[in-house]
Amino acid sequence: MDVEASELPPREAMEFDVVIVGAGPAGLSAAIRLKQLAAESGRDVSVVVLEKGSEVGAHILSGAVIDPAGLNRLIPDWQAKGAPVTTKVTQDRFLVLGPQGDISLPAILMPPLMNNHGNYIVSLGALTRWLGEQATELGVEIYPGFAAAEVLYDEKGAVVGVATGDMGIGRDGQPKSDFVRGMELRGKYTFIAEGVRGSLAKQLIAKFALDAHSEPQKYGIGLKELWEVAPGKHQPGVVQHSFGWPLGNRTGGGSFLYHYGENLVSVGFVVHLNYENPYLSPYDEFQRFKTHPAIRETLEGGKRIAYGARAITEGGWQSLPKLTFPGGVLLGCSAGMVNVPRIKGSHNAMLSGIEAADAAFAALGADRAHDELKSYESAVRDGVIGADLKRVRNSKPMWSRFGTAVGIPLGGIDMWLRTIFAGWSPFGTWRHGKSDAASIKPAADCEPIVYPKPDGVLTFDKLTSVSFSATNHEEDQPVHLRLTDPTIPIEINLPTWAEPAQRYCPAGVYEVVRDSKDTPRFQINAQNCVHCKTCDIKDPSLNITWVCPEGGGGPNYAEM
Repeated sequence: MDVEASELPPREAMEFDVVIVGAGPAGLSAAIRLKQLAAESGRDVSVVVLEKGSEVGAHILSGAVIDPAGLNRLIPDWQAKGAPVTTKVTQDRFLVLGPQGDISLPAILMPPLMNNHGNYIVSLGALTRWLGEQATELGVEIYPGFAAAEVLYDEKGAVVGVATGDMGIGRDGQPKSDFVRGMELRGKYTFIAEGVRGSLAKQLIAKFALDAHSEPQKYGIGLKELWEVAPGKHQPGVVQHSFGWPLGNRTGGGSFLYHYGENLVSVGFVVHLNYENPYLSPYDEFQRFKTHPAIRETLEGGKRIAYGARAITEGGWQSLPKLTFPGGVLLGCSAGMVNVPRIKGSHNAMLSGIEAADAAFAALGADRAHDELKSYESAVRDGVIGADLKRVRNSKPMWSRFGTAVGIPLGGIDMWLRTIFAGWSPFGTWRHGKSDAASIKPAADCEPIVYPKPDGVLTFDKLTSVSFSATNHEEDQPVHLRLTDPTIPIEINLPTWAEPAQRYCPAGVYEVVRDSKDTPRFQINAQNCVHCKTCDIKDPSLNITWVCPEGGGGPNYAEM
């Protein structure tokens, strides 16, 4: 039995003006902006940032081609300060893949917003580490390896901070000899910047009904490998996007190849999580994608040096929840600020951090605390972030409703019309409808998919890939993947959907194993978890809840 909180010693507490959960682009931008404003006004503002990864940037995974709009606004002289943003995009390529060949789409047909002119190919992990250094120099306290596990409320129900998880709890739920009680970090305002499907954001959205007037959030799973390719195949600055094979018309998704750095190529694959066939495996579709001639030719002769996976928010404007609650705000991907057709969210994440900092700084100057920062909400919705999301609002629902062949061209027409008519389109705003978990069909209505075996050179098995993510967890700790009802995987999910957790997880966490009598048992290999959050999203019974493991656990995406 788990130890009761009342049986534990009290937690120590620290007081700050602003507590920020998550040292990603959004959280660090907010911290930097707060300290910039404090320095400009001669005031003292205390800011702390909690990061569940072992170091700043450890859990950051993205393509990534970044729009420098957020960076330009936050640190205008970022180039002089040595930001790791050096590979400028030199060429855009758009391909439609078939089983053997491909068709190149002329750039002139693409809506102007799809042009990557002026953007940069980066390691977002490296950029995040650099932002962490800038924040530290300004006096921000950053605590990596400390997972925010609990929201703290006052007697009126307002958020007053967070508590970090206890360390040294055994798998049986009892304190071990190295047990250390978590810490309370209390703030006048709390910023939630956990990224996609954050565990605290999920709780806050439910508690304050922040999504009461928005569409269901939509998601994709992004899988990425970093390759060192042969020098003769490296084309610095080339950005290649594609869609089509190996995905069918009813399964949304796409891919990217980004050339940057010293013979580095980021190769990635995104599958929309509203796919229908429970036999589909996003990981295996990614491996199969790499065998296409248009992709293979770049990777052959090279070597894979890293792997990772992460969910992506895809709901856009319609799914944006209310951003404020008493005592705090949601930032960046915690709210879902990704521009789906551009496959970009870091610029909006940084801009949201800036807007939240501006709102909180003004409130602190007026001696306010634990109320709603309403000016942040309006700044996001009526400012550049809202404008960015509104003009692509129909891309995802059109794709989902009509499939790839019709949905993508229709979405392109909608974007063109909004470009020509200053944001107006006769299509209006389309709805997303049901959640990704509800989109899956019974196994009896679908065809099983037989995937080719990995060759160990271009394609790989899941467990080998997990080793390339530098994932590590303390094994003697409670399983951080919680089943609401332990009987559901075998009694409901297996006969109805062939237990899709075996396939949607990109790290081999979930297995159905059988004993000598062929009796099935659901097994959770939590130590493999790369924190992608797909299980928390796609489980058709909504039976899996992802919670933070012991601080510092998980992947370490050093250069991803």
